[in-house]
Amino acid sequence: MDRGGSRWRLADVCTACAAATTHTTVVPESARRSPAGGPRSRPSPALRGAGDVHADAQERVRRMLAYLASALPQSCSPGARLLALQCALRTNGRGEVHLPAGLLRGMHLRQRTDLWHELEYAAWLRRDVRRPVRARLLDAAMQDQPQRPQRARAAHWALQPLPRGPVPRALPCAARLAALVLAAHTRPDGTGTAERDLLTHLCGQTPQQLSDLLGQLARTRCLSSWRDLRSEGEVAWQLDRPPSATLEDRPRGHSCRA
Repeated sequence: MDRGGSRWRLADVCTACAAATTHTTVVPESARRSPAGGPRSRPSPALRGAGDVHADAQERVRRMLAYLASALPQSCSPGARLLALQCALRTNGRGEVHLPAGLLRGMHLRQRTDLWHELEYAAWLRRDVRRPVRARLLDAAMQDQPQRPQRARAAHWALQPLPRGPVPRALPCAARLAALVLAAHTRPDGTGTAERDLLTHLCGQTPQQLSDLLGQLARTRCLSSWRDLRSEGEVAWQLDRPPSATLEDRPRGHSCRA
């Protein structure tokens, strides 16, 4: 039961089904704490026995993106979603967060007070009036999150998730968010496939806007190629490889098909 008197029911469904269901929100795995001394949850196949820091960060970002896509208003801008992601991953156990000025400057969000206002109007956080880059997250799911060091590494991974390096900061926030969403759903070989409805939900865009963003990412070489599998309702993509990759490792040809 929340403060407004609404009753919530927990259900184990996939993210795509949750996105298509009204009046739902996704609870990230990091927000669930197992009872002290209780059995630990079984790690995902990507992490089982590997201790892969990259895979752990990717999974945490993927889960948090899914949660924020449902917890924030649909009208929330891509820039505010990027800001909320950093706040959610960097908050302490009391729901308090301090984003360094250098971090915001690197994200090209240093002077974007409008993004903070968006999250305040959504009642997702409350800023410290004396220190504008400090805030308290009002979302109950963001309170008492465990494993802060791992979340901090995930926050850092979200700043440069592409194999070629950081997403170009000159790109608009919508394109940077789309690049992050794709990277969070990309397999180790650099390829990825996801339902189009899921991608539009996570990016907060329409299908046509998503296509435009994917084309922009291909032109800036964040993507080697992408395809709209309309008959299957999915989108497939290939992330561009770093310049140091051998000729044999590079994908054959760079295409952009809609």
